[in-house]
Amino acid sequence: MASTALILGATGGFGCEMALALHNHGWQVRAMQRRPKAAARDLADLPFIDWVKGDAMSAADLRAAAEGVDLIVHAVNPPGYRNWAGTVLPMIDNTIAAAKAVGARILLPGTVYNFGPDAFPLVSETSPQNPKTRKGKIRVELERRLHAASKAGVPVLILRAGDFFGGRQGGNNWFAQGLVKPGKALRSITYPGAEHLGHAWAYLPDMAETAARLLERADELDRFAVFHFGGHCLGQGVEMVDAIRYAARNPDLKVKRLPWFALTLLSPFVETFREMREMRYLWQHPLRLDNSRLLAFLGHEPHTPLDVAVATALGRLGCLPSEAMKLQPLPA
Repeated sequence: MASTALILGATGGFGCEMALALHNHGWQVRAMQRRPKAAARDLADLPFIDWVKGDAMSAADLRAAAEGVDLIVHAVNPPGYRNWAGTVLPMIDNTIAAAKAVGARILLPGTVYNFGPDAFPLVSETSPQNPKTRKGKIRVELERRLHAASKAGVPVLILRAGDFFGGRQGGNNWFAQGLVKPGKALRSITYPGAEHLGHAWAYLPDMAETAARLLERADELDRFAVFHFGGHCLGQGVEMVDAIRYAARNPDLKVKRLPWFALTLLSPFVETFREMREMRYLWQHPLRLDNSRLLAFLGHEPHTPLDVAVATALGRLGCLPSEAMKLQPLPA
């Protein structure tokens, strides 16, 4: 019988791509959502998902949804950075309890929020975790709880990556909400950092495929397994700018600076701006993820060329003119 995965956050960027990757690798896919009928309509091109109703903040809902599964993909996060303190840790506690009850593995898409500037520019799985932000401290505590759960018998896989972009539902990230404007033709690019500084990006279809390949060799994984996904670790931020210009077939697209000062002024009144401002340090230092451990284990990291990944992401966001789409067909 095929293994079964329960995905929390299947309507989000990583969760959606993970559903597709697991399906392609022969898994049965179940997803819990507060509005499952609406979710099924939104992801009608993924008809293989078995939608069940439930809320990740409810331990009872999650336990019922997890019955009979082999894997819980914990890809759920509050949108727009809102109310992390009140939701992130209760949700992971519910996932841990459900996984322990049914004997399932937990897969977590990790971030670089765990790390402060003292770990830069090259961050490995064993780099010191000294976060300077509230969200970073929450992520450290989240992983600490997963590590404790692994010692109690719950297998855990964490795949950490840089800033997400791309995918069918890739609209809740810096690429979609900072650099470009979804649904609008490109008139300019807003870049949050200095163009000469390196930055780590993770194309979500590649990241999900990597996680699926790791799960194919689950018997070889440590009880608490952590890998870093290299993705597109760009030597300079201008490489992402140039990739967007190339996809738009417009080498003269203007680059604007993110108005950090305005975000600072508005942060007392807009929670999302306040939380975005807290992550500014990630755009002030060069950052790469050391994926040597992943390469040693898998032998290869799935990698879509940057120009194809960016064009596909922009196409799905509705940012490319029809002539650019014709010049560079987007992958399915």
